[in-house]
Amino acid sequence: MENWENKHIVFFDGDCGVCNFWVQWILERDKKDQFMFASLQSEFGQKFLSERGLESKVFNTLYLWKPKQYYLIKSKAVLQIANILGGVYKLSAIGKILPSSLSDKAYDMVSRNRMKLANQKCFLPDQHQKKKFIQV
Repeated sequence: MENWENKHIVFFDGDCGVCNFWVQWILERDKKDQFMFASLQSEFGQKFLSERGLESKVFNTLYLWKPKQYYLIKSKAVLQIANILGGVYKLSAIGKILPSSLSDKAYDMVSRNRMKLANQKCFLPDQHQKKKFIQV
């Protein structure tokens, strides 16, 4: 496992096919090695949630955490991930003109239906990708 304290950590629902798809998507585009991942169900994920007084039994929210700096949720996390990836993905910054309440409503709609959108997929990371997971 790599040192996670200087990375952006993506917390995701480890039992969600859509979430696993997006983790794979980020992994494939993280050319600058800026992200690490942990499922919300893991001990590491549960500690993150409890230290911040966040919901620890329902895993319908994506979190992006930059240790000692910030954490973002839902649409703000998604937009920041795209911004960090850079390149053409920076164009997603246009989404920041929408109020969070509106973009989070769209996020919540996808979140509510995520189990219908994708079957559970068994993601098998390669050796390099395995190093980017704190806990699943």
